[in-house]
Amino acid sequence: MALVLNIETATTNCSVSLSKDGETLVLKEDNSLGFSHAETLHIFIDEIFKISKIKPSEIDAVAVSKGPGSYTGLRIGVSSAKGLCFALNKPLIAISTLESLAHQVTIEDGFIVPMLDARRMEVYSAIYNANLELHREIKAEILTEESFSTLLKDHKVYFVGNGVEKTKSLIQHPNAVFIDGKLPSANEMGFLAENNHKKSDTEDVAYFEPYYLKDFVALKKKA
Repeated sequence: MALVLNIETATTNCSVSLSKDGETLVLKEDNSLGFSHAETLHIFIDEIFKISKIKPSEIDAVAVSKGPGSYTGLRIGVSSAKGLCFALNKPLIAISTLESLAHQVTIEDGFIVPMLDARRMEVYSAIYNANLELHREIKAEILTEESFSTLLKDHKVYFVGNGVEKTKSLIQHPNAVFIDGKLPSANEMGFLAENNHKKSDTEDVAYFEPYYLKDFVALKKKA
């Protein structure tokens, strides 16, 4: 049983929660149109502790969303998490961004495809079965009309995340279910962090890096 501070910054949703034994006690998040993580993340962390009346030294671990996702967002979240771990002498737990996103969907049959928007018609995605077990590993892929056609042929497939909008424009299949308005949140991280903590599945704080999946490409400014 653990008291864990959870940090999620892989998308525009800046999200922080405090969980106990896998259950969320307090949640603070802001899904503004732009990335406000640098301004709001530490404010949210301070507010979480004030609201819960729990001291930072009392937590058992810090969990961070490891990606894939926004390069800048992940850097901010991981840097903050590592700083807290060093300062408080607490272990660092890394949570797959897509796995926690998949946990926002509950189904009895079929598959869940958490997906995050990448460049152009590309998404970062994975596939989970109804028991939330990994069916296909995380990868970056360019969407086409044939994407996920093998699964869709015989199963309901539930798409969730900010990659859904571009997917809807391509995939027209009766077995495709699109869940709008969902982003990775620290609310689902507590359950996964609790499981990792029980197994002592932690990271080397000094050397841990986010899972970018693809190399960062800096875009040139327009003249």
